[in-house]
Amino acid sequence: MHYEHKKRKRRYPSNLSEGAWRYLKPYLPESAVGRPRELSIRKVVNGILYVLTTGCQWRQLPSEFPHWSAVYYYFRKWSRDGTWKKLHHLLRSRLREKKGRHKHPTAGCLDSQSVKCTAVPGVRAYDAGKKVNGRKRHILVDTMGLLLTVLVTVASVQDRDGAFSMLRNLPGCCKKLRTIWVDGGYAGQLVKWVAAKFKFSLTVVLRPKQTRKFVLLPRRWVVERTFGWLNHYRRLTKSYERLTQTDEAWVYIAMSRIMLNRLA
Repeated sequence: MHYEHKKRKRRYPSNLSEGAWRYLKPYLPESAVGRPRELSIRKVVNGILYVLTTGCQWRQLPSEFPHWSAVYYYFRKWSRDGTWKKLHHLLRSRLREKKGRHKHPTAGCLDSQSVKCTAVPGVRAYDAGKKVNGRKRHILVDTMGLLLTVLVTVASVQDRDGAFSMLRNLPGCCKKLRTIWVDGGYAGQLVKWVAAKFKFSLTVVLRPKQTRKFVLLPRRWVVERTFGWLNHYRRLTKSYERLTQTDEAWVYIAMSRIMLNRLA
């Protein structure tokens, strides 16, 4: 006797919930040609989130999602045209307002994280301090730990130099900043340069001199916690990308996913 088995649709933990999709859908760009798309954009987004969460290769996407080339097409398209960044900024504003905050923060925290690169060709360098051959993520977050901006460089770039490049190109969401907390690696000329050029100041938060043990510093712990959130996504545990701009796009997607969970 032969039995016909219906193919079950698997639901992955990385998929968007109904509530998260309702928040996200209005912010996604419409079809450029003015007619309905032939594939489900929700499934495309779920495919991108699957890669983000599992760290798998694009060609290894399960068959429940659209063909990997279609999912990758939208990922690259929205990375290049700034859709991910715009979407992220809109979600952050919504979440801050939901928590009773002004959408533009007045304080933030800046730090960096070095990650190894895979064998994929691309720019990389050695961070002697962290003993990592790869790239460095420079991030600025608000006091809730939500990302304001990210810059990815080779790992050999000093924290001060990365901050200099980042602060020269801050997005509009940072226009009300008055204080940015940093660690001792940012002290010196950068602090003076910021004081002379911007309305905000860099405040260096140092560990108490009388102790050599680990001390929780609330102002600096905010950004360290954000790095911890990002490390939950396997695509971000290393750099798999040829371009640093692609690395930055993944960070914006990961933070958008985190915020959608809180908004839904």
